[in-house]
Amino acid sequence: MSLSESNTSLASRLSALAQRLGLSGRAPRMVFERARSLNLPFKALPDTQQSIWWHAGPPLHRLVDLPRDALSGPVQEDKAQARAVLMRVVELEQQHLHDFDLRQIDGLCGPIPADAPAFANLEEFAATQPCRSVRIISYKDFLKTISQAMPRFLAAEAVELRQASWYGSRMFWASEQHGEVFASAIAYARLRGLEVTLPAEVSRYRLNRDGLAELKRQYHVLAMPVQAWSDPAFMALLLDNGLPYSRLSLLRDSGAPEILLLPKESAEANALGEGLRLTGAPDVVSYLETLQQRSAG
Repeated sequence: MSLSESNTSLASRLSALAQRLGLSGRAPRMVFERARSLNLPFKALPDTQQSIWWHAGPPLHRLVDLPRDALSGPVQEDKAQARAVLMRVVELEQQHLHDFDLRQIDGLCGPIPADAPAFANLEEFAATQPCRSVRIISYKDFLKTISQAMPRFLAAEAVELRQASWYGSRMFWASEQHGEVFASAIAYARLRGLEVTLPAEVSRYRLNRDGLAELKRQYHVLAMPVQAWSDPAFMALLLDNGLPYSRLSLLRDSGAPEILLLPKESAEANALGEGLRLTGAPDVVSYLETLQQRSAG
Protein backbone atom coordinates (compact mmCIF):
# COMPACT_ATOMS: atom_id res chain seq x y z
CA MET A 1 0.00 0.00 0.00
CA SER A 2 1.36 3.44 -0.93
CA LEU A 3 1.75 6.24 1.60
CA SER A 4 -1.14 8.18 0.09
CA GLU A 5 -3.39 5.11 0.23
CA SER A 6 -2.39 4.53 3.85
CA ASN A 7 -3.23 8.13 4.78
CA THR A 8 -6.55 7.88 2.97
CA SER A 9 -7.35 4.64 4.79
CA LEU A 10 -6.51 6.18 8.17
CA ALA A 11 -8.63 9.22 7.42
CA SER A 12 -11.51 6.97 6.44
CA ARG A 13 -11.23 4.98 9.67
CA LEU A 14 -11.13 8.14 11.76
CA SER A 15 -14.13 9.51 9.90
CA ALA A 16 -16.02 6.25 10.48
CA LEU A 17 -15.11 6.34 14.16
CA ALA A 18 -16.32 9.90 14.42
CA GLN A 19 -19.61 8.85 12.83
CA ARG A 20 -20.04 6.03 15.38
CA LEU A 21 -19.40 8.46 18.21
CA GLY A 22 -22.16 10.68 16.93
CA LEU A 23 -19.84 13.41 15.68
CA SER A 24 -21.80 14.28 12.58
CA GLY A 25 -20.90 17.32 10.55
CA ARG A 26 -17.65 18.43 8.98
CA ALA A 27 -16.53 20.75 11.79
CA PRO A 28 -16.88 18.20 14.64
CA ARG A 29 -15.10 15.54 12.56
CA MET A 30 -12.22 17.92 11.86
CA VAL A 31 -11.94 18.78 15.59
CA PHE A 32 -12.00 15.08 16.45
CA GLU A 33 -9.31 14.17 13.95
CA ARG A 34 -7.07 17.05 14.98
CA ALA A 35 -7.49 16.09 18.64
CA ARG A 36 -6.49 12.53 17.79
CA SER A 37 -3.21 13.83 16.37
CA LEU A 38 -2.16 15.73 19.50
CA ASN A 39 0.95 14.60 21.33
CA LEU A 40 0.58 15.57 24.98
CA PRO A 41 2.30 13.99 28.03
CA PHE A 42 -0.78 12.57 29.73
CA LYS A 43 -0.31 10.91 33.12
CA ALA A 44 -2.66 8.69 35.09
CA LEU A 45 -4.36 10.30 38.07
CA PRO A 46 -2.77 9.33 41.42
CA ASP A 47 -4.43 6.51 43.30
CA THR A 48 -5.54 7.03 46.89
CA GLN A 49 -3.42 5.30 49.51
CA GLN A 50 -3.91 4.29 53.09
CA SER A 51 -2.31 7.16 54.97
CA ILE A 52 -2.72 9.29 58.06
CA TRP A 53 -2.53 12.43 55.91
CA TRP A 54 -5.80 14.01 54.77
CA HIS A 55 -3.93 16.14 52.24
CA ALA A 56 -2.16 13.15 50.68
CA GLY A 57 -5.22 12.27 48.60
CA PRO A 58 -7.41 14.17 46.12
CA PRO A 59 -9.05 17.23 47.76
CA LEU A 60 -12.52 16.25 46.59
CA HIS A 61 -14.10 17.86 49.65
CA ARG A 62 -13.45 21.19 47.91
CA LEU A 63 -16.20 20.36 45.42
CA VAL A 64 -18.88 20.75 48.08
CA ASP A 65 -18.48 24.52 48.20
CA LEU A 66 -16.48 25.63 45.18
CA PRO A 67 -15.86 29.38 45.13
CA ARG A 68 -17.47 31.19 42.22
CA ASP A 69 -14.05 32.02 40.81
CA ALA A 70 -12.67 28.47 41.17
CA LEU A 71 -13.12 27.74 37.46
CA SER A 72 -11.49 29.60 34.61
CA GLY A 73 -12.62 29.90 31.02
CA PRO A 74 -13.81 32.44 28.46
CA VAL A 75 -17.56 32.45 29.18
CA GLN A 76 -19.05 33.13 32.62
CA GLU A 77 -22.23 31.17 31.93
CA ASP A 78 -20.26 28.04 30.94
CA LYS A 79 -18.21 28.25 34.14
CA ALA A 80 -21.32 28.74 36.27
CA GLN A 81 -23.05 25.71 34.74
CA ALA A 82 -19.97 23.52 35.19
CA ARG A 83 -19.58 24.68 38.80
CA ALA A 84 -23.19 23.84 39.60
CA VAL A 85 -22.76 20.28 38.30
CA LEU A 86 -19.42 19.77 40.05
CA MET A 87 -20.87 20.86 43.40
CA ARG A 88 -23.31 17.93 43.28
CA VAL A 89 -20.57 15.31 42.92
CA VAL A 90 -19.63 15.28 46.62
CA GLU A 91 -22.10 15.60 49.46
CA LEU A 92 -21.46 16.62 53.06
CA GLU A 93 -23.23 15.33 56.17
CA GLN A 94 -22.68 16.98 59.54
CA GLN A 95 -23.06 14.71 62.56
CA HIS A 96 -22.87 15.39 66.29
CA LEU A 97 -21.64 12.62 68.59
CA HIS A 98 -22.17 12.98 72.34
CA ASP A 99 -19.34 10.62 73.37
CA PHE A 100 -16.52 9.91 70.98
CA ASP A 101 -13.39 7.99 71.98
CA LEU A 102 -10.39 9.93 70.68
CA ARG A 103 -8.46 6.68 70.29
CA GLN A 104 -10.52 6.06 67.13
CA ILE A 105 -8.80 8.99 65.40
CA ASP A 106 -6.09 7.83 63.01
CA GLY A 107 -5.54 10.74 60.64
CA LEU A 108 -4.34 14.35 60.60
CA CYS A 109 -5.52 17.32 58.53
CA GLY A 110 -2.46 19.47 59.10
CA PRO A 111 0.35 20.06 56.59
CA ILE A 112 2.44 17.03 55.65
CA PRO A 113 6.03 17.33 56.92
CA ALA A 114 8.70 17.43 54.23
CA ASP A 115 9.63 13.98 52.94
CA ALA A 116 7.15 12.31 55.30
CA PRO A 117 6.03 8.85 54.16
CA ALA A 118 2.39 7.81 54.13
CA PHE A 119 2.34 6.20 57.62
CA ALA A 120 -0.38 3.61 58.15
CA ASN A 121 -1.27 4.84 61.65
CA LEU A 122 -0.48 7.51 64.22
CA GLU A 123 1.87 5.20 66.12
CA GLU A 124 4.24 5.12 63.15
CA PHE A 125 4.28 8.92 62.99
CA ALA A 126 4.66 9.25 66.79
CA ALA A 127 7.84 7.14 66.60
CA THR A 128 9.58 9.54 64.18
CA GLN A 129 12.10 12.27 64.94
CA PRO A 130 9.62 15.21 64.76
CA CYS A 131 7.60 13.61 67.58
CA ARG A 132 10.45 12.42 69.82
CA SER A 133 10.61 15.70 71.72
CA VAL A 134 7.12 14.94 73.06
CA ARG A 135 7.71 12.91 76.23
CA ILE A 136 4.76 11.21 77.91
CA ILE A 137 5.57 8.89 80.81
CA SER A 138 2.58 9.48 83.07
CA TYR A 139 -1.10 10.36 82.97
CA LYS A 140 -0.19 13.88 84.11
CA ASP A 141 2.14 14.17 81.09
CA PHE A 142 -0.66 12.90 78.88
CA LEU A 143 -3.10 15.56 80.11
CA LYS A 144 -0.49 18.28 79.62
CA THR A 145 0.34 17.06 76.11
CA ILE A 146 -3.19 16.64 74.82
CA SER A 147 -4.13 20.01 76.33
CA GLN A 148 -1.32 21.56 74.31
CA ALA A 149 -2.88 20.17 71.14
CA MET A 150 -6.45 20.85 72.32
CA PRO A 151 -6.45 23.85 74.71
CA ARG A 152 -10.13 23.26 75.59
CA PHE A 153 -9.69 19.55 76.29
CA LEU A 154 -10.33 19.75 80.05
CA ALA A 155 -13.42 21.89 79.36
CA ALA A 156 -14.77 19.01 77.23
CA GLU A 157 -15.12 21.16 74.14
CA ALA A 158 -16.24 19.16 71.10
CA VAL A 159 -13.49 17.86 68.84
CA GLU A 160 -13.82 18.55 65.11
CA LEU A 161 -13.34 15.53 62.84
CA ARG A 162 -13.45 14.67 59.14
CA GLN A 163 -14.21 11.49 57.29
CA ALA A 164 -14.33 10.89 53.52
CA SER A 165 -15.68 7.87 51.66
CA TRP A 166 -12.59 7.76 49.42
CA TYR A 167 -10.48 7.24 52.58
CA GLY A 168 -12.66 4.44 53.91
CA SER A 169 -13.59 4.60 57.59
CA ARG A 170 -10.46 6.49 58.74
CA MET A 171 -11.26 9.38 61.08
CA PHE A 172 -9.18 12.57 60.78
CA TRP A 173 -8.57 15.25 63.38
CA ALA A 174 -9.61 18.48 61.65
CA SER A 175 -7.03 20.80 63.26
CA GLU A 176 -4.26 22.20 61.08
CA GLN A 177 -1.75 22.55 63.96
CA HIS A 178 0.08 20.49 66.60
CA GLY A 179 -0.07 17.24 64.65
CA GLU A 180 3.06 15.82 66.30
CA VAL A 181 1.76 16.53 69.80
CA PHE A 182 -1.70 15.15 69.09
CA ALA A 183 -0.37 11.97 67.45
CA SER A 184 1.90 11.32 70.43
CA ALA A 185 -0.98 11.75 72.90
CA ILE A 186 -3.30 9.43 70.98
CA ALA A 187 -0.59 6.81 70.57
CA TYR A 188 0.01 6.91 74.34
CA ALA A 189 -3.71 6.64 75.11
CA ARG A 190 -3.99 3.57 72.89
CA LEU A 191 -0.87 2.01 74.38
CA ARG A 192 -2.10 2.49 77.96
CA GLY A 193 -5.74 1.71 77.24
CA LEU A 194 -6.93 5.15 78.31
CA GLU A 195 -10.54 5.84 77.36
CA VAL A 196 -10.65 9.49 76.37
CA THR A 197 -14.08 10.67 75.30
CA LEU A 198 -15.34 14.02 74.13
CA PRO A 199 -18.31 15.31 72.16
CA ALA A 200 -17.49 15.43 68.46
CA GLU A 201 -18.61 17.33 65.38
CA VAL A 202 -17.99 15.11 62.35
CA SER A 203 -17.96 16.30 58.74
CA ARG A 204 -18.60 13.24 56.53
CA TYR A 205 -17.89 13.60 52.81
CA ARG A 206 -18.99 11.06 50.23
CA LEU A 207 -19.23 10.81 46.48
CA ASN A 208 -22.80 11.12 45.25
CA ARG A 209 -23.79 8.50 42.67
CA ASP A 210 -26.48 10.68 41.08
CA GLY A 211 -24.16 13.68 40.97
CA LEU A 212 -21.48 11.61 39.24
CA ALA A 213 -24.01 10.31 36.72
CA GLU A 214 -25.11 13.87 35.92
CA LEU A 215 -21.52 15.01 35.48
CA LYS A 216 -20.89 12.09 33.13
CA ARG A 217 -24.04 12.84 31.12
CA GLN A 218 -23.23 16.50 30.61
CA TYR A 219 -19.44 16.71 30.33
CA HIS A 220 -16.19 15.21 29.24
CA VAL A 221 -14.03 15.71 32.33
CA LEU A 222 -10.37 15.18 31.48
CA ALA A 223 -7.07 15.60 33.32
CA MET A 224 -4.85 17.78 31.16
CA PRO A 225 -1.09 18.14 31.73
CA VAL A 226 0.23 21.63 32.42
CA GLN A 227 2.05 21.48 29.07
CA ALA A 228 -1.30 21.46 27.25
CA TRP A 229 -1.94 25.13 28.02
CA SER A 230 1.18 26.19 26.13
CA ASP A 231 0.78 23.66 23.30
CA PRO A 232 -0.09 25.59 20.10
CA ALA A 233 -2.02 22.75 18.47
CA PHE A 234 -4.20 22.11 21.52
CA MET A 235 -4.85 25.79 22.22
CA ALA A 236 -5.74 26.34 18.58
CA LEU A 237 -8.40 23.66 18.87
CA LEU A 238 -9.90 25.41 21.86
CA LEU A 239 -9.61 29.03 20.78
CA ASP A 240 -9.81 29.01 16.97
CA ASN A 241 -13.07 27.09 17.10
CA GLY A 242 -14.49 29.10 20.00
CA LEU A 243 -15.29 25.94 21.96
CA PRO A 244 -17.11 26.19 25.29
CA TYR A 245 -14.96 24.88 28.12
CA SER A 246 -14.05 25.37 31.77
CA ARG A 247 -10.86 24.65 33.69
CA LEU A 248 -10.41 23.68 37.34
CA SER A 249 -7.18 23.39 39.30
CA LEU A 250 -8.04 20.84 41.98
CA LEU A 251 -4.85 18.94 42.78
CA ARG A 252 -2.27 20.73 44.92
CA ASP A 253 1.01 19.32 43.66
CA SER A 254 3.22 21.49 41.50
CA GLY A 255 2.84 20.40 37.91
CA ALA A 256 -0.35 18.45 38.67
CA PRO A 257 -2.85 18.06 35.82
CA GLU A 258 -5.69 20.54 35.50
CA ILE A 259 -9.25 19.43 34.94
CA LEU A 260 -10.85 20.36 31.61
CA LEU A 261 -14.65 20.27 31.32
CA LEU A 262 -16.12 20.10 27.83
CA PRO A 263 -19.94 20.20 27.54
CA LYS A 264 -21.23 17.29 25.47
CA GLU A 265 -24.16 19.33 24.20
CA SER A 266 -21.71 21.25 22.00
CA ALA A 267 -20.87 19.12 18.95
CA GLU A 268 -17.36 20.56 18.63
CA ALA A 269 -16.59 20.36 22.36
CA ASN A 270 -17.88 16.79 22.42
CA ALA A 271 -15.66 15.97 19.43
CA LEU A 272 -12.62 17.40 21.22
CA GLY A 273 -13.44 15.39 24.33
CA GLU A 274 -13.78 12.13 22.41
CA GLY A 275 -10.55 12.79 20.57
CA LEU A 276 -8.61 13.62 23.74
CA ARG A 277 -9.85 10.48 25.45
CA LEU A 278 -8.66 8.33 22.56
CA THR A 279 -5.31 10.14 22.66
CA GLY A 280 -4.85 9.16 26.30
CA ALA A 281 -6.37 11.92 28.43
CA PRO A 282 -7.39 10.41 31.82
CA ASP A 283 -11.15 10.37 32.33
CA VAL A 284 -11.82 12.04 35.68
CA VAL A 285 -15.38 10.70 35.91
CA SER A 286 -14.15 7.10 35.53
CA TYR A 287 -11.57 7.82 38.22
CA LEU A 288 -14.28 9.11 40.58
CA GLU A 289 -16.56 6.19 39.77
CA THR A 290 -13.77 3.80 40.79
CA LEU A 291 -13.39 5.63 44.11
CA GLN A 292 -17.15 5.53 44.63
CA GLN A 293 -17.34 1.79 43.93
CA ARG A 294 -14.53 1.10 46.41
CA SER A 295 -16.26 3.06 49.15
CA ALA A 296 -19.58 1.34 48.44
CA GLY A 297 -17.89 -2.06 48.65
